[in-house]
Amino acid sequence: MPSNEHLISLARRFRVLIAGASYGGLSAALTLLDLSRGQASRFNYDSEIKPPQHHIPVDITLVDEKDGFYHLIGSPRALVDEQFASDTWTRFSDIKALQSPHVRFIRGVKTATILDSVVGTSREEGYDFFIAGTGLRRVFPTVPQSRTREEFLAEVRENTADVVNARQGVVVVGGGAVGTEMATEIKLLYPQLPVTLIHSRERLLSAEPLPDDFKDRVGAVIRETGVELILGQRVIDTIAVEEKTGRVWSLTLADGRVIKAGHVLSAVSRCGPTSSYLPPQILDEEGHVRIQPSLQFPSTVPNASHHFAIGDLAAWSGVKRCGAAMHMGHYAGYNIHQLMLAECIASKPTFHELQEIPPMIGLCLGKTAVSYHPVDGVKEGEDILASMFGDDMAYKVCWNYMRLSEPWHV
Repeated sequence: MPSNEHLISLARRFRVLIAGASYGGLSAALTLLDLSRGQASRFNYDSEIKPPQHHIPVDITLVDEKDGFYHLIGSPRALVDEQFASDTWTRFSDIKALQSPHVRFIRGVKTATILDSVVGTSREEGYDFFIAGTGLRRVFPTVPQSRTREEFLAEVRENTADVVNARQGVVVVGGGAVGTEMATEIKLLYPQLPVTLIHSRERLLSAEPLPDDFKDRVGAVIRETGVELILGQRVIDTIAVEEKTGRVWSLTLADGRVIKAGHVLSAVSRCGPTSSYLPPQILDEEGHVRIQPSLQFPSTVPNASHHFAIGDLAAWSGVKRCGAAMHMGHYAGYNIHQLMLAECIASKPTFHELQEIPPMIGLCLGKTAVSYHPVDGVKEGEDILASMFGDDMAYKVCWNYMRLSEPWHV
């Protein structure tokens, strides 16, 4: 680790407020912690970029509804596997890399001010720089609805029990990324259960700008896992039926077929940006934040240079992915540090700028994985699973990439 004993300390103290403490928000905070103490960012792999020569005092406030970091990628398994779920939610107070006197967490919701979830009152937070990283509002089972680790584990226990006790099988409605992974995870964990995946379009992942051969390969792999796949049929009615053995669900499809299931999980995409606290003039028609390549707000609004948006909240090309969110968080943190230097020593900021992100994706489908990249094309196999997801749906991949186990130090 390079010595920082020759750093020039600056007196100006900056306040950075980050709304959202998931992949993007944490990556931005960690980047600022590294750079402010004269270290190269942990996410920097460009040998041409040298560590800063100045120490800049920075106070970082992260606002999040949850009491910890949740590994969103792992949801399809976590919500039906109690043991795995326990690893996917880590309280912020237990993340060593964030135990700095310059970092504090507020459990709350970002509105025009901050609604504190603990005491139920509003509070105002001043800042010099702001990062919006609150992502999309997703429903269960795409993400858990819990706000604390204890509530989450209780939610998992309840959902797991519903799945395990579904004698007439489980039906997953919606063949997007979450639905495909969830159906195959349930079949892998509980092979005795009949599992059916229903999607209204003729191909899976119909909402994503991905090639047909990828979607077809995903469908073939799902069938190979033993999941029954029904395509091109919309579920038009779902009713509960009380039978002697307990409650079952009766699903009516558009073609008149009726399917019975012991448990139904709706993975139909119903999500929207959490941008209601932001000026409407910076939002696109779907509510995403229009950003510059530097991740700053549009230059047409006041103080745009001090406001950033990252992750799923940002209107940018590519499939919404956690990897892209971490990449954006790194760039936002770096660019904010450049602006701090410019203010303190009158240097000219050199920004990291986003390039267009082509469609790419990887899906964990039971004992294998299917990926697509414009250069590599469609790939599938256990080796893809190992390289992209490991044995824990990329939990260690993301955790180690952010180096969350490394204690903060001066």
